[in-house]
Amino acid sequence: MSYKFRGGVHPKPNKELSADKPFETLLPKGEMVYPISQHIGKPARPVVKRNDEVLAGQLIAEADGFVSANIYATVSGKVKAIEHRRTSAGVPADCIVVTNDGKYNTVEGIGEECDPDTLTNSEIIDRIKMAGIVGLGGAGFPTHVKLSPRNPEEIRWIIANGAECEPGITCDDRLMRERPEWVIEGMRCVLRLFDKAKGIIAIEENKPEAIEAIEEALEGDDRISVMTLQVRYPQGSERNLVHAATGMYMESGALPASLGCIVDNVWTLAAIYRAVCFNEPLMEKGFTVTGEGAVNPGNFLIRIGTSVSEVLEAAGGTTEDTKKILLGGPMMGMAIPGTDVPLVKANNALYCMTEDEVEIAEGQQTNCIRCGRCIRSCPLGLSPQLMLQAAERNDLDRFIALHGLDCIQCGCCTYTCPARRPLVPVFKLFKPRAMAYNRMKQQKEGNK
Repeated sequence: MSYKFRGGVHPKPNKELSADKPFETLLPKGEMVYPISQHIGKPARPVVKRNDEVLAGQLIAEADGFVSANIYATVSGKVKAIEHRRTSAGVPADCIVVTNDGKYNTVEGIGEECDPDTLTNSEIIDRIKMAGIVGLGGAGFPTHVKLSPRNPEEIRWIIANGAECEPGITCDDRLMRERPEWVIEGMRCVLRLFDKAKGIIAIEENKPEAIEAIEEALEGDDRISVMTLQVRYPQGSERNLVHAATGMYMESGALPASLGCIVDNVWTLAAIYRAVCFNEPLMEKGFTVTGEGAVNPGNFLIRIGTSVSEVLEAAGGTTEDTKKILLGGPMMGMAIPGTDVPLVKANNALYCMTEDEVEIAEGQQTNCIRCGRCIRSCPLGLSPQLMLQAAERNDLDRFIALHGLDCIQCGCCTYTCPARRPLVPVFKLFKPRAMAYNRMKQQKEGNK
């Protein structure tokens, strides 16, 4: 059985545009741009310099601390520059720029098979760490850190996040349908680290082909099972998924490990499999281009560092009436400043919109009518309307007291608000300020 988390909404899935489109491999032609911060934690430190020749799979920036992650070249060519470049967030960041020679020459040794049964736990963790794997569902947290909990003997469940609840995005679905063994073998690699744990591959019931493919590939494995979940957004949120899979609630500020769980996206597990069993660093991942404004919606295997413009070109470009392109889906995606920005590890989709829903909402906005729909839809039980008041008044303490720092910016409150209030857009701008303020406050209190 699966448990139902509180709150949530049922937006139109919009999966039909790309769900039946198999992966196409995209080999980039233009220059590649690698921001040195593609993960939660400290930015990586460049280990190459201008004019250096590099190969695909060569380390170009190494983790600069425990919570950090390596970055690899994904094409062969020459380092053009290490400089500020605009990123998808719209702000300049330190990036390594590589001129692509179009040959895709690869570092020797990549692809060499290894039996994970011959590796110790620390060697498996080292391979994951060296590969630069981070959470590929969007969070970007270094995976080797997540797989190194304080009390590994207390881990009971490894949960593969195959929910893919964000409307339009289908690259996780396609992975499970086309390469179920990648997910399963990645899960088995992780289970080797936790003797008492069992694996759960959690998939929403609107992906029957993925469920069938995984179950067929799992036949005879009594340590891993498939859990079919009710369709409900945001099912893929870590806290909601843990509850749906185990029935346990995560407290505010808690991590899944505190409940004996570790949650990894299915693409993260696939990357673990490739790293542990084939010595492959994280260079490639699945990606969806979709939306009414995409000429040929589809799914692609892209190399990290590829520009948005090249991926859009591979999908036939956008229609003339496209008004906005989101990086991500329509619920949690962010509008990109232009198509000359690179794709990084945690990116999974471009959503091309023929209507600017934010602009439409701004024209229909009224005062809050105190209906409470935002509270009922919030999967964390927060009070979005009170949080918005605090943010508009620049009341950082009030926002924090209302547990605003727990907000996952899923968009449920904005989606359900009949007054069309700009709840999540304001939270996205205000929450980083509140987090910085809270850290400073805690530091001052700690120094007393």
